[in-house]
Amino acid sequence: MSLKSSKKIDTNRYELEITIDGEKFAQAVDSVIRTQSKKINIPGFRKGKAPISFIKKYYGEEAFYEEALNSLYNDALIEAADEAKITIVDDKIDFDLVSIGKEGVEFKVALTTTPEVKIGDYKGLKAERVIATVTDEEVDAEVERMADRNARMESVEGRAAEMGDIAVIDFEGFVDGVAFEGGKAEGYSLSLGAGQFIPGFEEQVAGHNIGEEFDVNVTFPEDYQAEELKGKAAVFKIKLHEIKHRELPVIDDEFAKDVSEFDTLDALKEDIKAKSLERKKNLNENDVENQIIDELIAIMEAEIPAAMIENRVNQNLQDFDYRLQSQGMNLDTYIKYTGAGIDALKDNFRPQAERQVKLRLALEKIVELENIEPTAEEIEEQFTKYAEMYGVEVDKVKAVIRVQDVKADLATEKAIAFVKDNASVTDVEAKTEKAEKKPAAKKTTTKSTAAKADGEKKTASKSTTAKKTTSTTTKKTTTSTAKKTTTAKKTTRTEE
Repeated sequence: MSLKSSKKIDTNRYELEITIDGEKFAQAVDSVIRTQSKKINIPGFRKGKAPISFIKKYYGEEAFYEEALNSLYNDALIEAADEAKITIVDDKIDFDLVSIGKEGVEFKVALTTTPEVKIGDYKGLKAERVIATVTDEEVDAEVERMADRNARMESVEGRAAEMGDIAVIDFEGFVDGVAFEGGKAEGYSLSLGAGQFIPGFEEQVAGHNIGEEFDVNVTFPEDYQAEELKGKAAVFKIKLHEIKHRELPVIDDEFAKDVSEFDTLDALKEDIKAKSLERKKNLNENDVENQIIDELIAIMEAEIPAAMIENRVNQNLQDFDYRLQSQGMNLDTYIKYTGAGIDALKDNFRPQAERQVKLRLALEKIVELENIEPTAEEIEEQFTKYAEMYGVEVDKVKAVIRVQDVKADLATEKAIAFVKDNASVTDVEAKTEKAEKKPAAKKTTTKSTAAKADGEKKTASKSTTAKKTTSTTTKKTTTSTAKKTTTAKKTTRTEE
């Protein structure tokens, strides 16, 4: 299999002419026949026992050409794209069969590729790093939060319920004198002032004593989720069983011993201050990186196929689904409970996806300009990390993740490190408000095509989606060619 020719035919569009030699194609034809022979009935032979040579004579070799080409198509396309040094980003590929037969196959494809990128001066990009500080007030606030988390619940006697208490109540709600579904509970712990119930409910419980039975009169909001209760006046019959109050611990050395490994309150505060300072430093460094990325994206020019962004959206949505599954949920359940449609979710992911695609393109251009390449040791180390992540042997990882893709990912990581190392970062006490936000480069536009996300190798239309292996690469898939690939006369294969 080889690339015969490659030429640019339009913005982000290339035409490749690809050949498959006769020997390779003949092997694929024989493989298809061997696979299908198990299901073929031919008079005079038991099912699946007819020799390959007889099947060829009976049906004609041409009857198996299409499936043989399908079995070779993806690898041929990917190899040709690699040889042409282009990245396919659109699975809607125009296919044109030039010839097919014993001598081999020749076909043309017209496809969408990553755009040509221009980039400004990426050395000396400016950013501000806020100097991290932690005040005594912030430390005290964290200690108070720790005390709040360690508060004890104590029963209250001899006084009425107050806002801030927890009231243990039975209740039943009525609208127009009729009890409604979901309006009844026994032994319910209601935190007064937390806003758990309809406005006005908790305030009417306050002021009552243990053992009292009383009514609470409220009106359901107009935007209440139950249609039959919207805007309706309701009466709740209440019985107050118990009043509880959160008792905060005394903040002293004993408290520090109870909630930490430290013997004194001062030591606990020092630890809180040190950890808070480290956390703020990390956040500020992340902010510096984001500033640099924004600057980098702003000096990048490209006509980006809309398909690259659309597929990054889909990838982010898939990643979101994976995170939900790790929490015992899935995307369908999330949509059901939140009421957010799939289109709305995609719209939420779109700005992030556009930024990711633009950043990837900018970094790939810097990789090219700076001749950045990961070492063989770094590539091997990355494969080892994947193997540990998936719990499989390294050789199995290499069978599904291409070296070119790992190399590209590592190179872009080196590129962002290069940009950060060459940035001009100023330490400040507080970030300055920029009078005018820098506009995006004029030619960073989006063209309308359907495609895969940034940096992904793609195959022809009607392809099945490969199992995800990394966040930025897609592996080889099995496809059907876009047009019918054989000219052979119709034949009939009798199968049972």
